[in-house]
Amino acid sequence: MRISMLFLMMFALTACDGGASAPKPPANPGVAEAVPVAGYQVVNVFNHDRDAFTQGLFFHDGHLFESTGQYGESTLRKVELTTGKVLKRHAVPKEFFAEGTTLLNGKIYQLTWQEGTAFVYDLDFKLLKEFRYAGEGWGLTSDGRQLIMSDGTHVIRFIDPETFETMKTVTVKDEKGRVIPKLNELEYINGEIWANIWHSETLGKPNHIARIDPQTGKLNGWVNLQGISPEDVARDPENTLNGIAYDPVGNRIFVTGKQWQRLFEIRLKAK
Repeated sequence: MRISMLFLMMFALTACDGGASAPKPPANPGVAEAVPVAGYQVVNVFNHDRDAFTQGLFFHDGHLFESTGQYGESTLRKVELTTGKVLKRHAVPKEFFAEGTTLLNGKIYQLTWQEGTAFVYDLDFKLLKEFRYAGEGWGLTSDGRQLIMSDGTHVIRFIDPETFETMKTVTVKDEKGRVIPKLNELEYINGEIWANIWHSETLGKPNHIARIDPQTGKLNGWVNLQGISPEDVARDPENTLNGIAYDPVGNRIFVTGKQWQRLFEIRLKAK
């Protein structure tokens, strides 16, 4: 009898303890965890050509390199950071609408919007070759090995710089699994792809930059730049945020927009 009672007591204790050792279900099953949103601090403000319809931007050797759009007005430029002065300008043929640009292995790559043509230049803007590609060209950056391209959709392409063939693609989704469309100008910063979104206000994220995992397309977070240059957008609603450049040596981030009068050096801060 005593043995039976001891067995029952041990069974009861085990049953009570089972809940403590078993895995606990998530507090809110099925609810996606919100991604972080960073704010910004303006570190420096520089002049920017308000006639420059900025489509691509990168920083190299102390200078900005900028691709500007519009038919008959598209250019590739070398710009003095501190003054905004255009030091060197290459006019893109008038039948092309220039888009994103980046530097890889000492060569400048520049996309075009609907013409399916990429131009390759040396650092003196001498044209070296042209590539053809399918679809539209929007943003362009590089991780130091391959080109990374947006085409106006929710897809990012990884491009072989020697052939311009697409090696792989990733689909960009938010924390709820919804695709993020209209990915535009790109920059590769500390292992992430930063992406402007054309008219991001339509997603409820006005003047926000998406931070994207290049391996999976997962949204790592947002950078909220609301209020950084309201007068430029007020002049024309098409003057959208579009231009990110990163200085890896100085760990500096620069942003501007289409026909903005200023270029901003920013530092992220927690919201």
